Amino acid sequence: MRNRWIGVIVAAVALGAAIWAYPQLPPRVATHWNLRGEADGYSGRFAGAFLMPLAILAVAGLAHVLPKIDPKRANYPTFLDTYWLLINGILIFMGVAYLAVLGNAIGAPVPIQRVMPVALGFLFVIIGNYLGRVQPNWFLGIRTPWTLSSDTVWRKTHRLGAWVFVLAGLLFMASAFMPAVRGGVPLAAIIIGLVLIPVVYSLYVWMRERTP
Repeated sequence: MRNRWIGVIVAAVALGAAIWAYPQLPPRVATHWNLRGEADGYSGRFAGAFLMPLAILAVAGLAHVLPKIDPKRANYPTFLDTYWLLINGILIFMGVAYLAVLGNAIGAPVPIQRVMPVALGFLFVIIGNYLGRVQPNWFLGIRTPWTLSSDTVWRKTHRLGAWVFVLAGLLFMASAFMPAVRGGVPLAAIIIGLVLIPVVYSLYVWMRERTP
């Protein structure tokens, strides 16, 4: 999972799948689903087939550049293995999501409303397990004005964020097996909590740090 070329491999697999599936794709490809599992966004055949493989390749390439241009690049050697593990987890998730969308588009019985929450939940659990190892940087982790201004706030926020991500991941996976009509509300609540809890906590820690 820490190999720096996993992204290229994922992109190659996705591109091969796109080339194979392209003749079988309809003129419009469903590429986005709402929280109830209903398709609500479409792309043309070419974009639906090839945009995601190119995006995976772009993200993989960007991941090689970011540690070199980060103002806090001196911190990267202390968590470089974790950096690549998390980047690769994101890229593999993108690949799985793309294959699910592609399979759905060619008529395969892919339960998108279950595959996506399970895959995303698994990614969040992985992120949560390693988030505490991420050192201050400008591109990866919980980046708020308060975490970026204080290493102490960064460390404490990421400790809490790790638990929040793991819990959110487990809830995401559980939501995949809830009725689609009712599952949208818990998913929305999970997303809001995932965003707000670490942000508010980082502000709270920052303010406490400055209280005499």
